[in-house]
Order: sequence, then structure tokens, then C-alpha cells
Amino acid sequence: MSAEEMKAKEFQSWSSVSPGWRKHDKRLTQSFDVVSTALLDRAGIQAGQSVLDVACGTGEPAIPAAKRVGSRGKVLATDFVPGMVEFAKEKARAQSLSNIEFTVTDGELLDLPQNAFDAGTMRWGLMFMPDPLACLRRILAALKPGAIFATATWASPDKNPWASVPLAVMKGFMELPAPVPGQTGIFAFGDPERLKATMRDAGFRDVGVEALEVLWSGPATGKEYFGEVIEMAGPLATLYGRLPEDKKRAYADEVAAQAERQSVRKPGVALPGVTWIAWGRK
Repeated sequence: MSAEEMKAKEFQSWSSVSPGWRKHDKRLTQSFDVVSTALLDRAGIQAGQSVLDVACGTGEPAIPAAKRVGSRGKVLATDFVPGMVEFAKEKARAQSLSNIEFTVTDGELLDLPQNAFDAGTMRWGLMFMPDPLACLRRILAALKPGAIFATATWASPDKNPWASVPLAVMKGFMELPAPVPGQTGIFAFGDPERLKATMRDAGFRDVGVEALEVLWSGPATGKEYFGEVIEMAGPLATLYGRLPEDKKRAYADEVAAQAERQSVRKPGVALPGVTWIAWGRK
């Protein structure tokens, strides 16, 4: 698959689930607020700074960053899915945040002033870029000397049952191609060494990576968990859409049963995960 085809695939899949991100925003924000906070901390974001947030989705961690930098600071947030950006704008307006600007743009094609930002962040965007180096190099150019960039990518499938359970079950319903090196996907940077190497290749120094545990919790049943995941996980939703109706029902039932079986908290569903928090300095 060419880079253009991969980019088109990612755009289609994430555009299709932007309504789901709006619908489940409260749960998503609560479950993964710890990740946004870790990114802001690692990037050293503080009052009065100018911050760049790439692949902001529905506003994370751009909105928390705007709150942290305060009225003397500013945040520029970008994403390539219009539906995500529009909802992020609505959330910022509802919280009376006037120090944040959202723009729809491709992270690999950022066209920004050089040496303009005090810090940069990206939460779970790098894995879905056909040319992550291009994105990182443009971010690096936009940062001031000494500025820190912090990003999050998901660790390997075995460390992330919240995401790997639906994918594992899907293998019983259709043949899934083996991952290809360089291909986009949720676990594309599951190897922390690849993540560190890519950041160094982009030109960042003092690169570090740490593991952060997260928990997808809140659904009362496996069925509710399935509904949330299938409405927000773009690539999974694309695969699910290809199943015949009878197989869709069987697949949903099996994912729900597996989620309840593997839940680390009962009653309800709570599935653990691990995300890498990586950072580097210009």
C-alpha cells in the first residue's frame, strides 16, 4: 500500500468515527486524562508559553494545555479530520478558552514559522502517519531551541487488552494481514526502541521513553464496552463494516463476552493498557 493510500485509509476511518468521539467524549477524557497530563508535564508546559499540539483530535491535550498556559500563553492545535476539529472548537468555546486556535491540516505537511513554539505535544497521532519522520521534522523546525516535544503511542498488543481483545476476536471472523514494517496502525510504535530511534532520526536529542498504565473503565457491560469501542476505533470500525450482518452480531457478542471475562474490575468492564510517553529536546 502506498503512502497516499495509507493516508486516505486513515482519513476515511477516523472521519467515520468522529461522531462516536463526540458521543463518548466524557468517558474518553476521564479514562485518558492521565495521558494528557503526562504529556504536558514531560513537555514542561507552563504559564505564558506558546504550545503546538499536533493530531489534537477532539482537543487533547490542546485544551488542558490552554488552561495551563493561561491568558498570557497560546496554543495552536491541528488535526486532519474536520469533524474532530469542529468538536474540539465547540469544547473550547464552552469553556471560554480564547487562547487556543484550531486548524485542519495534515501533520506531515505542517507549514509553520520556525523557532516559534516553547513546547510541542502529540497524543496518539504518530502511529497513523505514513511518514512520521516528516511530521516530527516539521514539529522540530517549529520549536524554539531547547524546547521539548512529548508524544504518546500505544505499547504492544499484549499490554493493551482494551484494544487487542476486539482485534483478536476479529481474527476468527476474517483473515487479517500480518503487520508490515512502516505500515500505519494503532501498534505501529509498540516497540519503544523504534519510537526512540524515530525521534532521534528526526533530530531530537535527550530522547527518553517511559511506560504509563491506563485503564478503559466505566462500561457497565461487555455490550456497552463493544458499543463504545466500535464507535471510536476507526480502523476496527472499518473491518467491522465489512462483516455480513449475521457475523456482525456474532462478533459483537464474542467481544462483549471476552471483555467481561478479562475485566480487571467487576461488576462492569475495566480493561488495562500501557502507552509510551516519549520526549525529546530541540
